[in-house]
Amino acid sequence: MNKNKITLSLTAALALGMSTNALAAGFQLAEYSATGLGRAFAGEAAMADNASAQFRNPAMLTYLEGTQVSAGAIYVDPNIDVKGTLQSKGMIEVNEQTEARNIAHSAVIPNFYISRQLNDKATLGLAFGTNFGMRTDLGTDFTASIFGNQAEVHTVEINPNLGYKINDQFSVGAGVRYVMAKGHFGAALPNQLPNNKILNTLSPYYKPFAGKNLKYMEGEDNAWGWQAGAAWQINPTNRVGISYHSAVKLDLTGHANGIAFGNTSRPGSLPLELPASAEIASYHQLNDLWSVHASVNWTDWSSFKKLEANIPSMGGNVEIKPQNWKDNYRFAIGTTYQATEKLALRSGIAYDTAAVDDAHRTQTIPETDRTWLSLGAGYQWSKNLTLDAGITYVMAKKAHMVERSDEIDALTKHKVNFSGTTTGDIWLAGVQASYRF
Repeated sequence: MNKNKITLSLTAALALGMSTNALAAGFQLAEYSATGLGRAFAGEAAMADNASAQFRNPAMLTYLEGTQVSAGAIYVDPNIDVKGTLQSKGMIEVNEQTEARNIAHSAVIPNFYISRQLNDKATLGLAFGTNFGMRTDLGTDFTASIFGNQAEVHTVEINPNLGYKINDQFSVGAGVRYVMAKGHFGAALPNQLPNNKILNTLSPYYKPFAGKNLKYMEGEDNAWGWQAGAAWQINPTNRVGISYHSAVKLDLTGHANGIAFGNTSRPGSLPLELPASAEIASYHQLNDLWSVHASVNWTDWSSFKKLEANIPSMGGNVEIKPQNWKDNYRFAIGTTYQATEKLALRSGIAYDTAAVDDAHRTQTIPETDRTWLSLGAGYQWSKNLTLDAGITYVMAKKAHMVERSDEIDALTKHKVNFSGTTTGDIWLAGVQASYRF
């Protein structure tokens, strides 16, 4: 049997599904500041604790006096597992359990913000942060690695903003977003073939291919977007904010290699659209000690219908895999308690809905409904310096998935499928320092 023929047929049916991990709602980064982390990012478009507020709503710049600087970092520690059964029907019967543990890598997400009040109407701001990013690796001991085994998407965003106060009740703001992105995505043959009488006899012939890339692609791109927002100060104790972030269209340009590409490096590109999003939020000062804040977020994941690569030497555009995602919503509510003149305590709870149905979820998209539980604190160290910290535990709902290949080989007439589940949780911890000049 021609093993090259089998592996090339396999890759024709595979998808670079790992690339979609960077776009999954569960990996759209909300972690822009430790201040917001402590309240599960509830009410962010209506909050103005420090200069980081501009990243969610540039209109909140008008609530910041003088010159302010805020910097911090959030540590993300995910624990995500995928397990299930690899199956094939036809001449080669396979029914084998396989598992990949801790497939998502931990990361530190830094941020930096500065605001400068020009006059009693206008305030300038500059933000450095990220809205999207992740890294996953299922390895090649995972028998279903043929459906995707690695991905990394890394973005850095530079975001200049301007806030303008129309009157005592209404403020508006806008800014441009310059996004620098790079990433790599791949699928590979497993280290060992599934246990089967026929496949066992082929193992010596398979060894040169074991663990090799079927499809691998890496690239980078820079692109522009924009954001806008508004705030309504209903009265001294109640405020509503709304913000919108545009879509950002990337074309990750680099090279592809692997068995599917003849083990030759081939120039190519992979278009990825970071979707538009919006938020409506409210802030309510109940009394001198307590305030409540809430928000609803929407992300336009339904715009992502398919993943299509452009490899000129392979004939141009090739549809890698249909996605058929749906819009994602996030609901959050939080509280702040002013324990002392210097110490503020925060808490919050949030619920994220999945951006994909069971029918379209895959092993390389560990994406499901999530519940956030957050605690945080802010301490005014001095008249000008404030320190914030937050910690969050994210519980992911157990979700089912199915990977289905097309017909693999004209001789054996068999198909390979993977049916499994994803489970996991995520810990987040962050610190922030803000200084007012």
